Amino acid sequence: MPSSVVHVAFACMLAVGLLGRFYDRRALAIIVGIVLIPELDTALGWVMAGAHRTVLHNMVIPIVVGAVLYWETTREDSKIRSRWGVRGVRIAWVGLFVHTFAHIMLDWAHLSGINFFWPLRDQFFNLDGELAVSTTEGLVQTFVQLSADPETGQSVVDAGQGGTRADTHVANPAQPSADPEPGPIDRRFPIAVRGWQLYLVVVGAFTLVAKRFQTPRPSEIEGE
Repeated sequence: MPSSVVHVAFACMLAVGLLGRFYDRRALAIIVGIVLIPELDTALGWVMAGAHRTVLHNMVIPIVVGAVLYWETTREDSKIRSRWGVRGVRIAWVGLFVHTFAHIMLDWAHLSGINFFWPLRDQFFNLDGELAVSTTEGLVQTFVQLSADPETGQSVVDAGQGGTRADTHVANPAQPSADPEPGPIDRRFPIAVRGWQLYLVVVGAFTLVAKRFQTPRPSEIEGE
């Protein structure tokens, strides 16, 4: 699965592009903090089966927060806008964006996916498939597939559905396995477990360094 380092690297690249003139170390720290929040549900696994990739890894939270944030920032007496101005509004929206796309949606495409609609519906979904143009088959996509149930003849939609939180465990440092193992427990805190993840970490670090060199110093701005 993507490690926290990979999520942060992806979030940093998005923040550099989306924060615009409001980009600084404080804004970046807020964005990084937001993108790491979903990892807190790993600790809940000790008291709640299947908590990881469920409690804070779902699309219900971004939808609800997005609706509240839209209402709050578009009303005349917006508290965010009155206290932090346009900067606060921009950071809030970028934070929601990176939470959704640099963490939740990225985990949706790995291992067992995420408990997409929890707590409204307890079922994991995994974004797994292929989208291609074939010279013999034309447009091919296997992310969502339709088939007929051999017993009932009814149409069945396969969109990557998995199990519930009761029978789905995604390994993490807090709970490497669903059941306790005898002997020393190997708790691994991954940095990059695939080549593309290491690549993303390196590119994320390079983006931050490049942004630092591109940011003019106050003396340079005054001299223009």
